Amino acid sequence: MLDGHFLVDAHVHAARLPTLRPAWRRWAEEFGDADALAGLYDGSGTLVPERVDACFEAEGVDVALLLCEHSPKTTGEQPIEDVLPLVKYNPRRFRPVANVNPHLHYPVDAEVERQLALGAVALKLHPVHGGFSPADPALYPAYQACVTAGVPVVVHCGTSSFPGSMNKYADPVLLDDVLRDFPGLTLVLAHGGRGWWYQAAAFLALSRENVWIELSGLPPHRLPGYYAQYELRRLARKFIFGTDWPGVPGIARNARALAALGLDEETLAGVLGRNALEVYPGLRVA
Repeated sequence: MLDGHFLVDAHVHAARLPTLRPAWRRWAEEFGDADALAGLYDGSGTLVPERVDACFEAEGVDVALLLCEHSPKTTGEQPIEDVLPLVKYNPRRFRPVANVNPHLHYPVDAEVERQLALGAVALKLHPVHGGFSPADPALYPAYQACVTAGVPVVVHCGTSSFPGSMNKYADPVLLDDVLRDFPGLTLVLAHGGRGWWYQAAAFLALSRENVWIELSGLPPHRLPGYYAQYELRRLARKFIFGTDWPGVPGIARNARALAALGLDEETLAGVLGRNALEVYPGLRVA
């Protein structure tokens, strides 16, 4: 709990260092706390579960979604198997999120199902780093697998400065066809259209019940400006808190900055945790 609120960080990169490209390490050190991060790893570049758990406890995080990524051209490889030790150490706090890349996985639905069987509570797609359109028909079996399993799909919708990124694939409009073809699919727009597409992301979230905006990588105090064309309180009802850890000054710091926007208590509680509980059924614990 953080200041009396149930807190979910829906966007965490808990990666092993040997599998990553140098640009990932530079990003984490530039935008996060390099000294604190270094203390969470052992000598082999693997996160130590008890240290990571204590870190997230100190930040007030009740649940953290651990993202995987297969983007060898840009950030490197972050397979689901690498986060499972954290999940095993504290399954109430840590939950894995699956990832597929249609250039690397075939058939994609079989790989999605394999990772869901390992405990994944959602599927993350990274078109910008992976170099594919989220509307590629090759991904349709993955979307269907998620509809069948009743889990959401998180799609990176925001610019990226990592070498090798293809930012044209971050446009939320590319998901319009997917939403048409899979009306039962729940979509989470990670980074909320960061860069060029804030209005497109907001329109999709407000016009479709099954579309949500996840706030990772967005400084909270800038949200009113990013979404200036929309009433913030109304749009915030479709927000899900996420930080992009470790590329963030602090999880609690971001959550408190969000609280400082003046949202009413019900809306704020939704953003910080309750919306995630609604969108990710696998987070519900007895």
